[in-house]
Amino acid sequence: MVSLTSTYEGGLRCRATHGPSGTTLITDAPVDNHGKGESFSPTDLVATALGACMMTIMGIAAERHGLNLVGMKAETVKEMSKDLPRRIASLRTRLTIPLPSGHPQRALLEQAAHTCPVHKSLSPEIDAAIEFVWTGG
Repeated sequence: MVSLTSTYEGGLRCRATHGPSGTTLITDAPVDNHGKGESFSPTDLVATALGACMMTIMGIAAERHGLNLVGMKAETVKEMSKDLPRRIASLRTRLTIPLPSGHPQRALLEQAAHTCPVHKSLSPEIDAAIEFVWTGG
């Protein structure tokens, strides 16, 4: 169990503290929702968590098999719904992996991405497509 504490600072800004480490981060409402957009919005953190989670689970699998994924990147494009209630409509992620497309552990790594806890926690109403780009030679 992990304790996370958030404090509203006014002006649509919150400060969140990670209990175990004491690390803090700030969120702001986005410009299109009455905010300043000076930091990640709460829904931006969901998109960030998705990419980071997929890479973490892939990294665990890679370490088990002696693979090096240093330099792997995740780009997640978040789209909000146009109707009410305001919600995340899609989180489309492109994972760029520094291994060749014919790598023998390709299926294992792709499966790892699909089983990350954040991806598994998303509503089925969210379009959470994953594109894998293999760049190794």
